[in-house]
Amino acid sequence: MRGRLVVFLLGAIVIFAGAYVAYSALDTLQRLNMVEAERDTWQRPGDVLQALALKPGDVVADLGSGAGYFALKISPIAGSRGQVLAVDIRKLSLAFLWMRAATRVPHNVQIIVGGEDDPRLPRDGVDAVLIANTFHELKNPEKELDHVSAALRANGRLVIVDRGPGSENSGHEIPLETAERDVKAKGFEIARVDDRFVDRAGDEPWWLLVARKP
Repeated sequence: MRGRLVVFLLGAIVIFAGAYVAYSALDTLQRLNMVEAERDTWQRPGDVLQALALKPGDVVADLGSGAGYFALKISPIAGSRGQVLAVDIRKLSLAFLWMRAATRVPHNVQIIVGGEDDPRLPRDGVDAVLIANTFHELKNPEKELDHVSAALRANGRLVIVDRGPGSENSGHEIPLETAERDVKAKGFEIARVDDRFVDRAGDEPWWLLVARKP
C-alpha cells in the first residue's frame, strides 16, 4: 500500500512539474510577443530587412538571433527554398526560438549553437548575414568576421545594427567607426552607413552598416 502511495505521489509531482514548466514556457512566449511588438515601433525592422536585399531561396544567417526577433521575420522572405541559420551562444534563447519556429510556416529555421568566436556557418554557403545588437558583445570581432567572410558567397551582404556611444557608457555600445574599420580590414566593401539609424529619446543612437563581400 505504501509503495503505491509513493508511486502516486511521484507521478503527481512529475505531472505538476511538467504543467508548471509548460505554463512558464507559454507565459514567456506571450511576453516575447509583447516585447517584440513594442520593439517593432522603433527598431525599423522593415528597413533592416530591406538592407539585407533578400530574395526567395536565400540562405541567411542571423548572428546573435536570441529568441528570433529578426530570424522569424526573415523566414517567410527566404521561403521554403531558403533557410535561416539562427546562431546564438545562449541555449535557452534558442530553445524558445525553436518552439516559436516550430509553429510557423515555412519550417526553414535552423538552430545553431555558436562558439565564443565561431558562428559555425557553412563555408561559402550563405547569401546574407545579419548581426543585430550583437557586434558590441563579440569577444573577438576580427575572428568572427573571418568566419562570416568565409561563409558568405561572392557578393554576399553583411548588415550590422548596433548601439553607438551615448552620454553614459553602459557597456552595450560600440562606435560605428570601430565596426567600419573592422569590416574594411576583412576585405568587405562598405555600401552604406547611417550613424543615426535609430534615434529615440532615452536611448543611445543606433547605427546601421551595410557591406558586401567582393
